[in-house]
Amino acid sequence: MHKFLFQLTVLIYFVSTAGFLVHVVTLRKDVERVATSVLTGGFVLHTVAVLWRWWAAGHPPFVNLHDALSSLAWAIVGVFLLFQMRYRIKSLGAFVTPVALCTIAASSLQPKEILPLPPVLKSAWLPFHAAICLLSYAVFVLAFCAAVMYLMQEREIKMKRLGGIFKRLPSLQSIDAMNKRCLTVGFTLLTIGIVTGSIWAEQAWGEYWSWDPKETWSLITWFLYAALLHQRITIGWRGRKVAIMTIVAFATLVFTFLGVSLILPGAHSYASWFK
Repeated sequence: MHKFLFQLTVLIYFVSTAGFLVHVVTLRKDVERVATSVLTGGFVLHTVAVLWRWWAAGHPPFVNLHDALSSLAWAIVGVFLLFQMRYRIKSLGAFVTPVALCTIAASSLQPKEILPLPPVLKSAWLPFHAAICLLSYAVFVLAFCAAVMYLMQEREIKMKRLGGIFKRLPSLQSIDAMNKRCLTVGFTLLTIGIVTGSIWAEQAWGEYWSWDPKETWSLITWFLYAALLHQRITIGWRGRKVAIMTIVAFATLVFTFLGVSLILPGAHSYASWFK
């Protein structure tokens, strides 16, 4: 059942992504509304699939690469829909949904077998810590998309091409404000995720910090986002500098989430959990 629901979700996300791309090309409001409705339906179906997987496995669906990527795609779509309910930045869907689609497509390529939960992960902290971290990643996806939108819009303005892309993207001020909101929320969630992970580590291994590769890179990522927010709040950084640093920080986040987990051995390595 989970496999069917998951595959149907991938299809629906593909259709919705196509709809948002068509909207950003044609600027037809009805296309954007339909794409949003389709995406909402896909999110509901995805929620059922995630809960079904949780029930079938007997533990939260966060602990292998298939489940982690699927849950991340779910979080990206959920955060995007919540953001749109309040701010209604119509062109944002054309940037966020391709990321969610690529994430769930990558999940579909991973082994889907449900394996026993390793003893070290049998903790009440697992769903809380993992969910908070995935939500922070999802919010940072929106910040990344805002940064890309900003650089595209700025380039159009500098080249004095006030048509095409210019008409399809919000003002630089609006994009920059969106970036700031997302960075603030994402950083707060990431901080909570790291703190809860440290508390869990102390209970599991007797120490709050062991300099595991994932812990180390998570700290590096945290410092990058902390520096970015510090520059924004205390020095007044805005615009291009913020957009570029947001992209750099996001690249580090992607490496922390995937690169470290797949390449470097450690307690957070997918390869070391399941052999």
